[in-house]
Amino acid sequence: MSDSSPELADAMHLLADEAERTRTGTGRLVLLRGATGTGRTTVLEAAAEQAAALGLKTLRARCSPADTAISFATVLQLLGPVPEFADLAVDGDERATAARLWRVLRAYAEDSPLLVAVDDVHLADAPSHRWLVESARHIDRLPILLVVGERSQYDLDPPTPGFAHTLPPALVRTHTLAPLTQEAAAGRVRDAFPAADRAWVDDCVRAAAGSPLLLRALLDDLREARHPTVPTATAALYPGAYPAAVRWWLDSAGPSTTEVARALAVLEENAGAGLPEIDLTPLLAELTGADPTRVAGWLTAMTNIGLLAPGPEGRPHYPHPLLRDAVLAGVPAARRRAAHRAIAEAMLRQDAPAEAVARQLLSTGPVNAPWAVPLLKDATALALYDDRAADAVGYLRRALEEPLPDDRRQRLLTELGSLEYAAPRSSAAIPRLAEALRLPAAPQDRVRAAVALGTALTGRGRTRKAVELLRSVDGELNDHPDLVRTLHTASILLSDQDQEVRQEVYGRLSETAERSPELVGTAGQALLVRHAATAGLISARDAMRRLRTLLAEPTDPLTEPFLVGTAATVAQWADELDEADRLVDRGLAGQRPELLHPMHQALIHSRSDITAARADYTHPTAVPESVTPGNAHAHTLIALVETGRTAQAEGLVAGLDLREAADSWELNRFLYARGVVRAAAGDPAGALDDFLECGRRQSAREVISPVVTPWRTAAAECRLALGRPLEAIALAEEELRLARVWGTPRTVGRALRVLGAATGGRRGLELTEEAVALLRDAPAAGTEPAEALLALGHRLTAAGEGARARDSLREAVEHAERLGAVRLVELAEGMLRKGGARSPRRRTGAASLTGSERRIAELAAEGRTNVEIAALLHLARRTVETHLTHTYKKLGIRRRADLRPALDQGAPHQ
Repeated sequence: MSDSSPELADAMHLLADEAERTRTGTGRLVLLRGATGTGRTTVLEAAAEQAAALGLKTLRARCSPADTAISFATVLQLLGPVPEFADLAVDGDERATAARLWRVLRAYAEDSPLLVAVDDVHLADAPSHRWLVESARHIDRLPILLVVGERSQYDLDPPTPGFAHTLPPALVRTHTLAPLTQEAAAGRVRDAFPAADRAWVDDCVRAAAGSPLLLRALLDDLREARHPTVPTATAALYPGAYPAAVRWWLDSAGPSTTEVARALAVLEENAGAGLPEIDLTPLLAELTGADPTRVAGWLTAMTNIGLLAPGPEGRPHYPHPLLRDAVLAGVPAARRRAAHRAIAEAMLRQDAPAEAVARQLLSTGPVNAPWAVPLLKDATALALYDDRAADAVGYLRRALEEPLPDDRRQRLLTELGSLEYAAPRSSAAIPRLAEALRLPAAPQDRVRAAVALGTALTGRGRTRKAVELLRSVDGELNDHPDLVRTLHTASILLSDQDQEVRQEVYGRLSETAERSPELVGTAGQALLVRHAATAGLISARDAMRRLRTLLAEPTDPLTEPFLVGTAATVAQWADELDEADRLVDRGLAGQRPELLHPMHQALIHSRSDITAARADYTHPTAVPESVTPGNAHAHTLIALVETGRTAQAEGLVAGLDLREAADSWELNRFLYARGVVRAAAGDPAGALDDFLECGRRQSAREVISPVVTPWRTAAAECRLALGRPLEAIALAEEELRLARVWGTPRTVGRALRVLGAATGGRRGLELTEEAVALLRDAPAAGTEPAEALLALGHRLTAAGEGARARDSLREAVEHAERLGAVRLVELAEGMLRKGGARSPRRRTGAASLTGSERRIAELAAEGRTNVEIAALLHLARRTVETHLTHTYKKLGIRRRADLRPALDQGAPHQ
């Protein structure tokens, strides 16, 4: 048998036994049953070959729907090929004809045993069917083996009685052909394609759905042209044996079953991750007009034989997209659209989830129904909540196909353009937002569209165009001063991306603040505070006091994001990191993902700036995918240097293209970070160039204060390395002057440290000691305490105070270790070894804890909460958490309950 398998082998063994029995003179009826495509024909063909080998004569017939109108067509097909029966005739007397044909058959079997094989007996003409049944009653006394193949598959139309339903069970031996198991199907695929990988084989198995017929057809198609993946659409197999086999399967099942099968395929066509959480049975019954009981039975039966597969929630579905597409092949597009609409409406009546209904609407075309657009909007919101922006874009595009008034179309265009802007390589966003701005709409909606379009233009490097656009719109809103303030504030924020435009915009803002303060608003005032901070005109304390006052005032919803985001930025510069975190959370919570807003990206940048300010390098460093240098690259480069991976940082720099970088603050930060990389790599001259260029560009933007990029001290260290101490002193003194204006320990301490190094001698030591005293217990100073302690160790060593130098260097190691700052740890340990110190103190166990870590650990061991400890020690809660994290690591414990035993033992917990 050419299509051998364990399933078919059982049938052949049965037929071989019955053939031997027939040779002894005793006949039998063997009824082969099975669903369409399970191999009944294959077994009958193999049985004929086997019978011939055993010396049995064979009569064969294959029934078809075309023969049903011809009396005794099947019997004549059986007997016709035998020469001695060539003159057989059929008259109008069925009883007489049947008797005559029976005598002919019996006479033919007298000479030798006989196999009579009839395929698809359920399609036989009625007289032949009755004749075959009646013959089966008598063949047990004759050497005749009657093998009949009958389709037994659950269809929507009630079944007709089976071939053997009137025969005594003793006369019949029934064998049901089962579908292919997955193992058997996979074996056939591997036999045909030995080099196929497992995923390809699995796809073939699922597309075959347990049917030998479909698997054979699919493998034939795939042999014609090797496919790296199994196709999901029948067009890839055109003309294809596989789609033809599916059509034949549907034809065999009848029109009612075909309608239900296609309705299920249409339902799945846009089902996304799976079928909706609804009851399929009443839905399919309503769509097709079928009996719900029969539909339920069909779904169960098809799942049992593998044509359908149970989903995660138990709902059946087609096991492979190719099978689903083949079921739908030939269905006109208009009919599909109508089916999708009918499904959507039926699902609405069943209270199906909004996204399930919306996925059907994707294929309907306009339905002009009042529920369509609100439902698509609900689906958009759900998709955005799950971070599926591509799905949200699809729903909004579909919503725009519906007939809409201008104001609703305008809002949808604004939302769609905002989402499309975020898509990689999208060119649709700006035209979409421009169209939204052209349509008539309420003033607030026009402002939203203008801000979104301005943000998109700025993101594409057209900052001046964006600012001019916002100014043109504000001229239309003289009766809405609050909206005008929103547009002014957006212009200010967007201008940060272009140095020349920024100067112009901030100049106008300052003039307006002096002439008409009421026109500036709280967000504008916050931006003026930020500008004063970067210009070195205000202290951190005063800046935060002013911003907290502004945050407490009533704010228009459209301008609140600007106020909150600006306050978050300044709070981070002021080292109020916990407050900055809370403001970022508040700002992001107020953002609508479907409305493009310049503050959204600013808040994202603030979050990464806060993380960088904490300088916790114990976590993995993520490398940005973009090749255009920006703020994320700057933070990554510095983190790589601090964790001892300077070579990796150099590789990252080499892969970036500065030609694509906009003339913005992000480029300035990148230049500073590249200078850090070059300095760490031993190229002080190259680093100096980067720091000075960063400073030149920042100064041109009126960013004078070191709160953002402390380029002066960085350049001073390079000049020291190049043997130019006087120039280094001048830079460090200027930064110290500006740092004292701002007044945070981080900025002042850094300037003192570098000035101390440049000054040298006793005065240099005093400056460095002042830096350490300021930074040692600063709650948010990053690596600066370790840097200062390292510098102090160097100055003390030069002054001949070895013991104090070693203490300072060991403390530097502790600070650096806690942050994961490998570079500083290695520098400090190298200086310790050079000074002849013993191996650095142990870094595990209770003895390795710093004073701060020990104090916090003792309080935690007493049962104090992190909030209570923070209040007692006047620390930020996050600082307490960071200390405890490092304490757990040093003590080798994981739970708070283990603190007391570990502290008492004075050794790592085992």
